[in-house]
Amino acid sequence: MTGRTMTAIIAGGLAAPALLAVAWFTLLAPKLDEEAAIDLGHGDYALQGTDGQPFTEDTLRGAPTAVFFGFAHCPEVCPTTLGDIDLWQAELVEAGEAPLRTYFVTVDPERDTVEMIGDYVGWVPGVVGVSGTREEIDKAIRAFRVFAAKVPLEGGDYTMDHSAFVLLFDDRGNFFEPIRYQEELESAMAKIRRVMAM
Repeated sequence: MTGRTMTAIIAGGLAAPALLAVAWFTLLAPKLDEEAAIDLGHGDYALQGTDGQPFTEDTLRGAPTAVFFGFAHCPEVCPTTLGDIDLWQAELVEAGEAPLRTYFVTVDPERDTVEMIGDYVGWVPGVVGVSGTREEIDKAIRAFRVFAAKVPLEGGDYTMDHSAFVLLFDDRGNFFEPIRYQEELESAMAKIRRVMAM
């Protein structure tokens, strides 16, 4: 076997996995992501909102909706995101548009009762706090495919690590797109106005 033949065989052997990788990232993975997004937020969770209404899969229907998962003892991400949401709502009101219906779902129900989460989010117009049992919160975390994990601290206390994006849903309860943590105002407002115009 000549060196040239061996080189061709090796090149061919390397090309096949490369082509499979390209096919995965350009054809198969996006399709799987789209299929997963179709079911985002769908599930049998049953939580309680600070508005006195249940928060279930059906809650996402009827109007464009934003959903954020966080917790009241959050040191940075949650207060920053609530500040962003307050800014978005102000932009909408100033333009004569309806506010965006928004839900803040706790990932720490052991500490965040409905009353506590209500106090925590009460300063932001249009935001409803959501809590429930650990079991039902875990169902919601799985349904929305967000990340949440308890992180022990010194002295026996703990904090929560969690996803930091806001999820937008259309008025049929279908996932639209996320708003990244601290996304630029112009970009976030463009997404919000697109989902509200559907």
